[in-house]
Amino acid sequence: MAPEAAANVEPTATEPTAAPDVEPKEAGKQDAQKTSEGAKASRSTEVLDGNANGEKLSGAELKKRAKAEKIARRAQEKQEKQPQVMPEQMGSKSPETRNGTAKKGQAAPTQSSKAHHKRTGSTTAKPQKTLPSRTSQLQIVSTSEESEKEDKRVALFGHLYGQPRRMTIAAAGKDVHPAVLALGLQMSSYVICGSNARCVATLLVFKKVIESYVTPPQNSLPRHLTSHLSPQIEYLVSCRPLSVSMGNAIRWLKLQISNVDPDTPESQAKSDLCEAIDNFIRERITVADQVIAASGAEKIKNGDVVMTFAKSSIVQQTLLEAYQRGIKFRVIVIDSRPLFEGKNLARALAGLGLEVQYSLTHAIGHAVKDATKVFLGAHAMMSNGRLYSRIGTAIVAMMSKEADIPVIICCESVKFTDKVALDSIVTNEVAPPDELTILGDDSTSLMKWKETPNLQLLNLMYDVTPAEYIDMVITEYGSLPPSSVPVVHRLSTDT
Repeated sequence: MAPEAAANVEPTATEPTAAPDVEPKEAGKQDAQKTSEGAKASRSTEVLDGNANGEKLSGAELKKRAKAEKIARRAQEKQEKQPQVMPEQMGSKSPETRNGTAKKGQAAPTQSSKAHHKRTGSTTAKPQKTLPSRTSQLQIVSTSEESEKEDKRVALFGHLYGQPRRMTIAAAGKDVHPAVLALGLQMSSYVICGSNARCVATLLVFKKVIESYVTPPQNSLPRHLTSHLSPQIEYLVSCRPLSVSMGNAIRWLKLQISNVDPDTPESQAKSDLCEAIDNFIRERITVADQVIAASGAEKIKNGDVVMTFAKSSIVQQTLLEAYQRGIKFRVIVIDSRPLFEGKNLARALAGLGLEVQYSLTHAIGHAVKDATKVFLGAHAMMSNGRLYSRIGTAIVAMMSKEADIPVIICCESVKFTDKVALDSIVTNEVAPPDELTILGDDSTSLMKWKETPNLQLLNLMYDVTPAEYIDMVITEYGSLPPSSVPVVHRLSTDT
């Protein structure tokens, strides 16, 4: 009996009495702390074990636990901000959650516990991905279509492409004068075409703007009127780039406005400015054209065959002056697409009784054989003596010089500039490419040039003629060589 009693007593003595109750409680406490902390499992476990054994935590351990709790809160906030994920897009879960079974006495894993296990590396969860929305798919499709769409701009002249030319008054500024709105549309549609015509029309419109201008309170006319003209100029530029003569005229007008005495009454100041505009048009354009036409007519003799290109108002006036003087001569008009400005010149000269021959640029080799003199207009004369004019002018000048025919340029000093041009690539105006297509002709491939691969249209407005192909430049200051252009420009701007 004694051995049996000893055998019965021995296991009860060695068996821990509080173990069955303490172990589940400590396990539940650790799971709850893991859910709240969610970071660095090894460190948090050491802190919890020390607390369970009744040991007092040191300051460093308390600091670690507070840091772990902070990290857990940040992780939970981050997960709450993330978009909801579809079940099939979820990453890999723990075996207990995936099987739907959990050990007895353990709580179900939460978002923070998943983040905790992910940080300690106990599980290898894949990164979660959201389902692409329909909007993002449409954006991807549109982006791919735009990338596949061919760029129809010529790369060599890419720096010349700006905003599309304005063809309507939509989205125009509220400060733009109605007369300026109408002028911009007339310029963009070539109703008003030519450097002189555009310059005169701009000055006359600005005259209307000044007449209707009222100085706001606590402002002076010299300061505020200049800023009032800025939206007018910006609108004109959006319709079509300013010509050199327009730029010179606008700078002159701003200088006149700045020179107005602030003590001058507003009505008197506006009257003086309008009178100054009229004098500028009369002296720098109207009278200058008369002087140039008279000087150019003296160069035409009986029996001459005068060849010109496109349509220049000053050249037309020169030919009319020679005809009115009774000189017998013939005119050859060379023209080109897309504007066909030479048609209007040929029609006007033929209506007066002159003998006119009309040809396009591809026939210039034949027309130059009969010509004795060449008169050309100018959009601008550069400081290095080069001619900046309607595209095609350089071909006419070069062919004429090759045939030893004198090339004479008729140009007002208001078109002179201190800029230098070496070619027509750096500075030019690109017109809409659709102008090169023939309206109403669907049989040509140019009508569908936007859909045709590897086809690009370039519609330049001007070209540059070297000074060595020019024999004389006739201005209101007299006849001079191209090398004297900067001297005349300095004299005209100083006066």
